[in-house]
Amino acid sequence: MLAAARSQAESEISQAALAELCQTYWAPLYSFVRSRGYTVHDAQDLTQSFFAYLLEHKIYARVDRQKGKFRSFLLASLKNFLAHAVDRARTLKRGSGQDFLPLHEEQAKEAESLFQAHSTAGSEDRLFDRSWAEALLAAGLERLSADYKGESKEKLFNELRIFVAGGADPPPTYAELTDRLGIAESTLRSHVTRLRARYLEALRAEVRRTVHTETQVDEELHELIHVLTEG
Repeated sequence: MLAAARSQAESEISQAALAELCQTYWAPLYSFVRSRGYTVHDAQDLTQSFFAYLLEHKIYARVDRQKGKFRSFLLASLKNFLAHAVDRARTLKRGSGQDFLPLHEEQAKEAESLFQAHSTAGSEDRLFDRSWAEALLAAGLERLSADYKGESKEKLFNELRIFVAGGADPPPTYAELTDRLGIAESTLRSHVTRLRARYLEALRAEVRRTVHTETQVDEELHELIHVLTEG
């Protein structure tokens, strides 16, 4: 009985972790589907249906983290899924599997915005990589935000996040921030340095969920930088 309960608990934790991971990859996969010429509605249907198919047939269990990147596995699986999309459309509709991976309106809008921002990136695979990079940065930032909030440092994070997240406007000067936060400049510099280090670790933590070794984490982060800087 205890073993069964433990097994069920571990399964629920695993499912929750997988759901979170799927949410991170939803926008990049949606962007890829859109790049194939599908409408917004059809791309949403197909992306949701793909995840339903992924879970129903436990396709994710086939990935060997020692032999390849999780994102590459997902993209290859999606290409195979789309090759038979007409047949599967008869049985897989948006909503199947929604208990596991609900599609929120804001999420859908953000995914479409991401696609529009990078729709001229070139090939379909390149668009997927660019969308993946942006999604990973957002996931790392969200993880970091939750950590600061848990430490009751939400205000500090909101003031300093521009130093890691960037933005349309230049970051405020240290003089402006010391006045707003009421701290010494030396303390502020320490906070910014620590924020950047923690953001890098948050990104590493996101990547670590999909690969097997720290060397592979380094390789994925190197690829992330390459994708973001290749123009």
